[in-house]
Amino acid sequence: MISPRQQALIALRDVHMGAYADVALDRVLQKADLPDRDRRLVTELLYGSVRRVRTLDAIIDQLAKKKSHQQPLLLRTILHLGLYQLQFQQRIPSSAAVNTTVQLAKDNGFSGLSGFVNGLLRQYIRLGEEVGEHFTIPLKLPENPVKRLGILHSFPDWIVSLWLEQFGFSETEKLCEWMNQTPSIDLRVNQLRSCCEEVETALQNQGILSERIPSLPHALRLLSHPGSIKNLPGFNQGWWTIQDSSAQLVSYLLNPQQGEVIIDACAAPGGKTTHIAELIGDTGKIWACDRTDSRLRKLQQNTQRLNLNSIQICVGDTRNFTQFQNSADKVLLDVPCSGLGTLHRHADARFRQTPESVEELSTLQKELLLHSSTFLKDNGSLVYSTCTLHPLENEGVIKWFLESHPNWEIEPPDINSPIHDYSTNEGWIKVLPHKHNMDGFFMVRLRKKHN
Repeated sequence: MISPRQQALIALRDVHMGAYADVALDRVLQKADLPDRDRRLVTELLYGSVRRVRTLDAIIDQLAKKKSHQQPLLLRTILHLGLYQLQFQQRIPSSAAVNTTVQLAKDNGFSGLSGFVNGLLRQYIRLGEEVGEHFTIPLKLPENPVKRLGILHSFPDWIVSLWLEQFGFSETEKLCEWMNQTPSIDLRVNQLRSCCEEVETALQNQGILSERIPSLPHALRLLSHPGSIKNLPGFNQGWWTIQDSSAQLVSYLLNPQQGEVIIDACAAPGGKTTHIAELIGDTGKIWACDRTDSRLRKLQQNTQRLNLNSIQICVGDTRNFTQFQNSADKVLLDVPCSGLGTLHRHADARFRQTPESVEELSTLQKELLLHSSTFLKDNGSLVYSTCTLHPLENEGVIKWFLESHPNWEIEPPDINSPIHDYSTNEGWIKVLPHKHNMDGFFMVRLRKKHN
């Protein structure tokens, strides 16, 4: 049987060849019939090694004669696995981390370099500061604050610079630390099928603890690892769906009402669409639009599982739709974005995005907003939302739109709305992960004035 560490190495090799981390993980987990404990280990080693790659390379640069980029890629990846366990996994004994990594080198064509792997990891332990039974190496860090935070927390310099400009050094450090945590799992209870008390009790009966989330009436956060999501009580009955708490705030800002016509302009995979349907008691009509057919299939599956009937699917690029002109009471525009507020969930996203890709996204977001705004009746409202922390995709897009559309205005959330506590002086919502302990989000409600 292939060991969990070998499975993690196979997935990491796929990531280095261009695969998305979650896709590479799914591929190995589907092929291997692993117990839950081993599945968790593979997941942690893969995501952790991808997330912390800049820090791990800096350790190799400090300890080895050849810099990390000069090492054979597979050997470098094996070293990442060993160093990740030593530096960041306190529960794994250092002896086990060293021995299993040396074995990985032998099993993957590096028998002649197994002594080098052993020596580098043991050098790490010798230099390390003892923390309980574990060791953490004191990294030699540059004085420059951008590079210092970038190496220490494993972020590209451009993201660190962006956050330093917005939040300052102390807040940026907290944000980086938060983004390197293992993400929590939040549930949104389907109020048409169940209630928080029923779901809490069912989970507790399976030994899974949960807690309520302040200001969100139908949200639960899991406090222990649940294993396979589909095996949790209430999944097949449609009692709940997985949705981060900050994403749940978006539908409350939209404030949908029974009987309304609502367009979700970038709907897939459908978390917000189904939430809207639940909030309006599954009455009215919701058009769920997206250009990706495969992602809309996931929305359809969730719609069926949650037993919702008010959602109509519309496949295609929202920018090309003419059939919705002046037809909607509400529009939700949850645009494609750089995802800088959810980097803890998408381990490789921090290294996939670039300033250039953000520029391109900003252009797309403006086009989507410009066209989706024509879908509304007079006095209708549109919620624009992203899961990023980049002003170019957030405040920048909204200011651009309002400057060229004087017949639109920002409408702050109602004072008794669950979302009011997150509101800013400008009237938009900014959820900051290190302050609110949920994904980073930006959202704003715009109202079309009477002609």
